[in-house]
Order: sequence, then structure tokens, then C-alpha cells
Amino acid sequence: MADRDRKWVSEGLVTYAYILLYIALSSGQIFFNKWVLSSKEINFPYPLGLTLLHMVFSSVLCFMLTKVFKIMKVEEGMTMDIYISSVIPIGAMFAMTLWLGNTAYLYISVAFAQMLKAIMPVAVFILGVLAGLEVMSCRIFLIMSVISFGVLVASYGEIEINWIGVVYQMGGVVGEALRLIFMEIFVKRKGLKLNPISVMYYVSPCSALCLLIPWFFLEMPKMDARGTWNFKPLVLTLNSLCTFALNLSVFLVISHTSALTIRVAGVVKDWVVVLVSALLFADTKLTLINLFGYGIAIAGVAAYNSHKLKREASRVNSDEHAESIPLVSASTSTSETRQ
Repeated sequence: MADRDRKWVSEGLVTYAYILLYIALSSGQIFFNKWVLSSKEINFPYPLGLTLLHMVFSSVLCFMLTKVFKIMKVEEGMTMDIYISSVIPIGAMFAMTLWLGNTAYLYISVAFAQMLKAIMPVAVFILGVLAGLEVMSCRIFLIMSVISFGVLVASYGEIEINWIGVVYQMGGVVGEALRLIFMEIFVKRKGLKLNPISVMYYVSPCSALCLLIPWFFLEMPKMDARGTWNFKPLVLTLNSLCTFALNLSVFLVISHTSALTIRVAGVVKDWVVVLVSALLFADTKLTLINLFGYGIAIAGVAAYNSHKLKREASRVNSDEHAESIPLVSASTSTSETRQ
């Protein structure tokens, strides 16, 4: 009995350690990116180049871990058809999300950028409805209205709003929403489920290529003209390593807990970023209207996450019940799975 209690306590401590690691890495990476992009000490105002560096670093590291040292395994099942129809769109949207999201930090504060990100469920749901993956209901409409209202109130309370930064941030939100939609189509219609390492292994090179082309035309000439190629390699390497570690921490939290835990931890992380950024950055000036609107938006996000997870749980239960009581022949069920 004592051994069982010690084991339960030990597992609980490990789980909380992973959650705290995720919150620390996720919050820290946002602050790190802001510092690299906008600080006079680093002098690297090239969000496209920074994002490209992250993807190249991730591609090389994934290759080393899976193919050279073989510490981790890439799940099989990937075909050229799946790569072209699914991985490339996901990689392109991922590149778009990171590029536009990082660019927004040049124009708006970290806290305000985080507040605008709260609109993400609305964008995902609208695109999901258009793609035939979601169905509109009165409850969902109410939740989406609450989130939208909260973001509008938070934006109204922003003292120094820069619309260029808002456009970049909302473009990043649309890119992330499209990526999530493509991921859902990828899993549901292609039937291929990959762990985060496998996703990074396939997606990172594609994202790097998608970023390389615009970087070559948009930022490379600026870097040549300003002579900023002599950047600090140690700082940028650490920044890229933190990005990779963040992706691994997501895998650790999900593997030891559940999707609900990572979503709850994400809400906590959002508040940490908003409040701590007010202490770290001079361009962050929070108002009561800011916090009130963001609180409304986060409440709507929490309601949406709860609704989504309950629906997923009921779907899993119905699938398990259907498997325990087969109503069709084996040949019919196989053909339906492939569709």
C-alpha cells in the first residue's frame, strides 16, 4: 500500500513538473522571440529569418534524433500522395502562422498579441463549418459571440493600438486555424496519426522551404544592405533550441496526461504571458478594460474547450460501443474505414 502511494505521488510530481515545464517554455519562448526581434542588444528585426532558422534547426535536429542516433522513432505510413495533399498544406500554414505571428511583435505588445490570439477558436470553428467538419448550433454561436465580444473589448482598451500589428497577428491566427483544419482533415480522412516528433520530422523541412522563398526576396536584401549578418549565433541557437524543447514538452504533457490538461495549461500560460509581459516590456501598458475583455474571451475559450472535449469523449464512447457490438460485416467496415 505504501509503495502504491509513493508511486502515485511520484507520478503526480512528474506530471506537474511536465506541466510547469510546458508553461515555462511556452511563455519563455514568446518573451525570447520578442527580445530577439525588437531589442537593441540583439538587433535582429527579421521575423521571417528567425522563423526560417527555427524550422531549419528543427529539421536537422529531428533527422539527427531519428535517423542518426535513433533515439526516437518516426511512425511509418507516410506516402507521397499524403505528403503532397496534407503535409505540404500543413507546413505552408505553419510557416505562415509563425512568420506573421513573429512579425506582429515588431508592432504590438506581447500582451495585446496574446489577447488577439483568444479569437483562435472562432476562426477555427468558422473554417471548420466551411470545410464540413463542424456544425453550427445555438450553444456554439453563443460561445463564439462571447469570445468575439471579449476580444473586441480588450482591443478597445488598448492604449496604443497599431493596426499593422493587428493585421499581422490576425493573419497568423487565420494561418493557425487553417493548419488545425488541415490537421483534422489529415487525421480523419487520411487515417494517419503521428506523434509530435514525426509531425516535426515531416513538416519542418516543408515549412523551411516555404519560408526560404519569401525570405530570399524580402529580408535577405535588407540584411545585405544593413550588414547585419554578424548576428550573435549563440543567442539564435539557444532561441531555436527553446523552440524545439517547447514542442517536446507538449508531447510529454499529452503523453502523461490528456488533451484537457494541455488546454487548461494553455489558458494558464496565456494569463502568465499577459501579466508578466507588463513587467518585462516597456511597450506593454495594461488597462482594466484590457483585462476585463480578455477575461471574457478566456471564459468563452474555456467553455469552447469544455464543449469540444465532451463531444470528443462521447464520440470515443460511441466508437467503443460500436466496436464491441459489430453491426456490419468485416469487409464492409474495412471499406468504410478507407473512405
